[in-house]
Amino acid sequence: MDEAPTEPNVVVGAAIVRDGRLLAARRTEPPGLAGGWELPGGKVEPGETDREALLREIREELGVDVVLHDRVGDDWPLGGYRLRVWLATVADGAGEPSPIEQHDAIRWLAPDELDDVRWLPGDLAPARAAVAAARRFGG
Repeated sequence: MDEAPTEPNVVVGAAIVRDGRLLAARRTEPPGLAGGWELPGGKVEPGETDREALLREIREELGVDVVLHDRVGDDWPLGGYRLRVWLATVADGAGEPSPIEQHDAIRWLAPDELDDVRWLPGDLAPARAAVAAARRFGG
């Protein structure tokens, strides 16, 4: 089903899951966010749907294609933006995610390891919700 382009002030994030673990990425920029962990993703460009933007962002940031599954919750507040998060899995044959753009490290976190990293404000609640959703999804 095609989506209409999204409205302004929306960012999208991927809760990439594998073997019960959630992928977190450590930011390198901008300076105020550097060192914080987040769900990878980014801004929706004019004319893109949320899903198109998310697929593009993951390719740019991690160098892999993902399969998007269910949305996690509704819109999550994120500063002056609204964050929309999807459960995702790395596409078959896409290889391993690697920090390419805007990140210098990634980690696969087990549900009991979510508090082991310093999440950026606004990312921990959707990360927790994604882990709970992934259990139901079987990811």
